[in-house]
Amino acid sequence: MVLDALRALPPTPMLILAFLCPALEASTMLGVIFPGEIAILVAGAAAQVGTLSLWAVIPMGVSGAVIGDAVGFGVGRRYGGWLLQHLPERLVKPEAVRATSDLLRRRGPIIVLIGRLTALLRALVPGLAGMSGLTWGRFLPYNLLGGVIWATGVAVLGYLAGAGLAVVQQRLGVVSDIVLGALAVAALVMWLRSHLRRRQSRH
Repeated sequence: MVLDALRALPPTPMLILAFLCPALEASTMLGVIFPGEIAILVAGAAAQVGTLSLWAVIPMGVSGAVIGDAVGFGVGRRYGGWLLQHLPERLVKPEAVRATSDLLRRRGPIIVLIGRLTALLRALVPGLAGMSGLTWGRFLPYNLLGGVIWATGVAVLGYLAGAGLAVVQQRLGVVSDIVLGALAVAALVMWLRSHLRRRQSRH
């Protein structure tokens, strides 16, 4: 039934969505509500049943991801603080924002790459990177690399899974939680080290 529905979807709108959803994810922070990988998963599964070509899905997903994050980075440089203040706390957890901002200041571009692999951070990291003072020259290569890895991986997962889209989405959510948890632990360890150094310097 799902495969039949995928075969019935028009290829052009599907490709447009595979571009638009990732593009809007960070540029408008839509990703805090609607993860962009869903459209790429569906397009990848549709490629498996012959509705369109996987080699058309991947470039569209990569382009959307890279362009959207670049726009999000630029917006963050100018309006990031204002946007964060007006996003509901239930959607954007302050502890996640603080941990990510701290890691961006300490580790810079590599966090841009890691953030691309998690659903919530994918929407926030480009803007936070712009707010952190990261330069375009340091941001863009990691943005491109992250977009290629993420969009290609999601499209291939959708292609291989076919009708099992719900299972793939669930697994992606688990991966996102693991990466987010690892980032939080890393931020805590860094804070503890800094706190201990300050206490030792006082004595």
